[in-house]
Amino acid sequence: MKVLILSCNTGGGHNAAAQAIAEAIREHGECAEVLDYLSLAGKGVSKLVGDGYVKVVKKAPAMFGVAYKLGMVVSRLMKKSPVYYANARMARYLEEYLQENPVDAIVMPHLYPAETITYMRRNGFALPLTVAVMTDYTCIPFWEETDCDYYITPHKKLHPEIIKRGIPAYKLKAFGIPVSRQCREDISREQARDMLGLEQEKKYFLLAAGSMGTKAIVHILELLLAMRSKKENLVVICGSNQKLKKKLQQKYKNRKEVRLVGYTKKMPLYLKACDVIFTKPGGLTSTEAAVSGIPIVHIRPIPGCETSNLHFFGARHLSVSAKHLAKQVQLGKALIENDSLREQMSEAQRRERKPEAAMQIVSLLEQLVSHE
Repeated sequence: MKVLILSCNTGGGHNAAAQAIAEAIREHGECAEVLDYLSLAGKGVSKLVGDGYVKVVKKAPAMFGVAYKLGMVVSRLMKKSPVYYANARMARYLEEYLQENPVDAIVMPHLYPAETITYMRRNGFALPLTVAVMTDYTCIPFWEETDCDYYITPHKKLHPEIIKRGIPAYKLKAFGIPVSRQCREDISREQARDMLGLEQEKKYFLLAAGSMGTKAIVHILELLLAMRSKKENLVVICGSNQKLKKKLQQKYKNRKEVRLVGYTKKMPLYLKACDVIFTKPGGLTSTEAAVSGIPIVHIRPIPGCETSNLHFFGARHLSVSAKHLAKQVQLGKALIENDSLREQMSEAQRRERKPEAAMQIVSLLEQLVSHE
């Protein structure tokens, strides 16, 4: 079985989900290729779209929220959105690629290639099995105008919303958001700390700025340092935001209780090694944290799908949050100081999480491809 996984460089979550699926496919002895979908039209196109998305999210999150709400309105009023027509232009590039590199299935942890697949299907292009993977705990605008064979959803509780938006129930598979094997591995906190060189006797706050970094992390770090006990240390993951890491290094280079980390492939180990995480409510990071069993304090979301993620997690006691940073820090302090509170949240996470999502996707692909 040969599988093409199409993602986009609009945030790290989609690519992380793509890599988790590819990893699981390869573990089964099958072939998987992860491709930046927009690069089919040239690296310049991919960079333009990716950089543009990141710039809007980082510099003008409120504008992104307005665009998201507008997208919801457009999805209700129009049969085909501007997003559909924009991605339809990618059809000729994808057709050329598939002709040269035939595959048994296409998996898409991103809306954009699903829009292209839909256009191709409606216009008579020959296509293999197509499977979309939703990476947020909501049905984001325009999923309903796509037509894939199956949709992997984060949770069955989302199905009424998705069905109401127009995607047939028989196409929905509530496997969860796929995470890497490292997140699923049974590694103890002590083992993870040994592997990362963290002190066993300390308690650790993990501050995750996400793949794009966030200024809120700076303020949370300052508040935690002002309130911390001698038993508490901090790990700050700056992601790909080199400017943020450099700024923090200049300010805290002599603070031994602060470890600063840039982009890292060891995030699953940090999740298992630390006691409480502060993070934006991104779908992938939140899922990784829940699968790893670390209590979560959600900081202010980027308006849109992250708001829905925050509400989904909060309603099920998978995380806590507050509007203001000071209150968020207080909640984090309460969690790290109270074993009972942490265990209650960890129990809720064990009840709701779906660690085997990637493996279930592989089983579905193998079953469907073998029947074709």
